[in-house]
Amino acid sequence: MIIIIVLSRLVNNKMKNKIIIKPETIINIRGDNLIQIDDAGSGSLLGGTLIGIVRVETNEYAHEIIPLEYYRGTNFENKVYIQYVLTIIKRLFKSLHVSKEEEIHMCRGYMFDQAKVWLKEEQYHFISTKIQDPLQSIIEKEFEKYTISLGLPLNMITYTKYPFHFHRILKWIYADYQIRSLLCKTGWKSWKKYGNLEISIDREKIKNNHLICLKCHEIILKDSFAAVKKYHSTRLNKVFLHQDCI
Repeated sequence: MIIIIVLSRLVNNKMKNKIIIKPETIINIRGDNLIQIDDAGSGSLLGGTLIGIVRVETNEYAHEIIPLEYYRGTNFENKVYIQYVLTIIKRLFKSLHVSKEEEIHMCRGYMFDQAKVWLKEEQYHFISTKIQDPLQSIIEKEFEKYTISLGLPLNMITYTKYPFHFHRILKWIYADYQIRSLLCKTGWKSWKKYGNLEISIDREKIKNNHLICLKCHEIILKDSFAAVKKYHSTRLNKVFLHQDCI
C-alpha cells in the first residue's frame, strides 16, 4: 500500500505531528522541482524497510514498505528486496507523477542499486547523494509510526538516542517471542546468531519504581514479584514481566 501525504509548509512548534520543512537547505542545480528518495528501517531488526519520496517544492510525499517476506529465507539470501525497491520506486513515481524534467536526489545506499540503473536507462536526471531534510526527518517519523503499529511502545522510541538498536529490540522480542519473532528480519546473520537463544525463567522482587513489563507495557509495582526471562547474547540480559504475562 502506498501512503501519500501533502505536508504543510507552515512551521508551528506548538502543533504536534507537524514536520518542519526547510526547502532552502536543499541545493537544486536544475532549478526545477526536486525529488528526494531515501529509505528508513533497513538497519532495524523489527519490521520491513520504508522507501520514501518527497517533492520538495510542493511537499508531496509518499512511501511504501518492503514486506518482511523479502527479509526471510532465500528471498533475503538472493537480495530479492533490492529488485522490489525498484518496483516500489516505479509505483511511487506514478503516484507523484514524477517527470523526466525533475531533478532526483537518491540515497547512495546499495538498496537503490537497481533503481539507479533503471533511472539511467530511462534518462531521468538523478544524482546519488546523502539525503537530508526534509525527507530524512519525514521518513524517520513515518518509520517510527510503522513500528508503533507493530506493537513497539512509544516510550521505547521517545526516550533513547538509538531506539532501533539490535539488542534493544531483541529484548523486546524475547518478551513475547512467539508473536514478535514473526515481525523480524529473520534472514539476518545476527538473528540466526541471537534469535533462538536458550531462555531461563526466574522470579525477582522489584526494587525500582516505574519498571515496565516488556510484554504488556504496564508498570510492575515496586516491592512486587516479577517473572524474569534471562538469556545470554553479548552479555546477560533480563526481561522483566508481570508474573501473569509470562
